[in-house]
Amino acid sequence: MNIILWIITALLTLLFLAAGTIKIAQPKAKLAASGQGWAEDFPERAVKGIGTAEILGALGLILPAVLNIATVLVPTAATGLFLLMIGAAITHARRGEIPNVIINIVLGILAAGVALARFGPYSF
Repeated sequence: MNIILWIITALLTLLFLAAGTIKIAQPKAKLAASGQGWAEDFPERAVKGIGTAEILGALGLILPAVLNIATVLVPTAATGLFLLMIGAAITHARRGEIPNVIINIVLGILAAGVALARFGPYSF
């Protein structure tokens, strides 16, 4: 089970690092033009804030465990990413972007699973 958790954690880390980097690196108008229409509903600073939260959450998923420092941050970061995915799913649902809602739900479930397992029986 520990190996499965590491695989899920690595996958989530890569996905959230990529998503967050895109949100920080590209202007809001370019994000909206590239199919991320939700960005139109938020100020530029909020989009950058969401990207920053995704990057910090991704780093929090992996670095504490790898460095064996403050490992309680792993499930805490997973919980934060789960909450972020709830907000994302609500935003996409309001816009009628059902494929994005499904992605948010899947990522949220994976993050919640990591949080529950690392807070519980498979903690470090």
